[in-house]
Amino acid sequence: MGRPVTLFTGQWADLPLETMARKASEFGYDGVELACWGDHFEVDKAISDSGYCKRKRELLEKNDLQLYAISTHLVGQAVCDNIDERHKAILPPQVWGDGNPEAVNRRAADEIKNTARAAQKLGVSVVNGFTGSAIWHLLYSFPPTPSKMIDDGFKQFALRWNPILDVFGECGVRFALEVHPTEIAFDIYSAQRALEAIGQREEFGFNFDPSHLIWQGVDPVEFIRAFPERIYHVHMKDAITLLNGRTGILGSHLNFGDPRRGWEFRSPGRGSVNFEEIIRALNQAGYNGPLSVEWEDGGMDREHGAREACEFVKRLDFTPSKVQFDAAFEKK
Repeated sequence: MGRPVTLFTGQWADLPLETMARKASEFGYDGVELACWGDHFEVDKAISDSGYCKRKRELLEKNDLQLYAISTHLVGQAVCDNIDERHKAILPPQVWGDGNPEAVNRRAADEIKNTARAAQKLGVSVVNGFTGSAIWHLLYSFPPTPSKMIDDGFKQFALRWNPILDVFGECGVRFALEVHPTEIAFDIYSAQRALEAIGQREEFGFNFDPSHLIWQGVDPVEFIRAFPERIYHVHMKDAITLLNGRTGILGSHLNFGDPRRGWEFRSPGRGSVNFEEIIRALNQAGYNGPLSVEWEDGGMDREHGAREACEFVKRLDFTPSKVQFDAAFEKK
């Protein structure tokens, strides 16, 4: 038996969960990773309504779907970000409020704490998400960036996330940051520094997603090898670079789907990610959790892609051997 293959519902939040659950089951998935937006999983209702989590579980069970994680990417982004008008589009009204940046940061942090409490009520032990970053805009060091500005960004991250992680610890839930551009950790070295900033506390680990590493030129397998005990969840998502002498990896201010872009997300197996080596690295790391398909491919029908992706991941996954292949030749 391989790992359970699940479908992240974030890209399907335009559909009611009842519809999405039926489709995920028909596509062949073993379970889902519920997004904390749309009606898929509403943190405020989970906290205030004693029967809410039970009803969600019953809906999934009716469709023979398991549940291992929920995801709060949108609200998490607002914890450390420098808030501007872009955030209004992704945040719940109660978090956006009057749009005052400091108040939005504070309300986002409170919402993430409640997400840990809601996860505990729902019976899941991992919350995936983003952290945001006050220093992402300093990526290219010109005008020259004093090291203190970067230091202060990681200190701010620790200051805002340590109280959140205290609640995660109280609830027996872990937070898995999806290492990603615009977050405090976007590659191996920034991930190491983020862990150092919070004192390596166990409540904080990573939602491994190779698609955000491959186009940067980072080998996703090396990320697993760098943090084998911190891989708390896995996204199966692909990406491809399309560098033709005119394009670049910074995207040229062109939206996803524009053929002039230098890289794009692709349906699993149709990009540049070597998933075979990722499975082997996850086996070596001892990761036994779900493989969650985060399906994003602007050039393909999503229902076709989601079904194909499920088949691809199930065919690809395998358990490690318990014996060496040449053990039979050893002298007894």
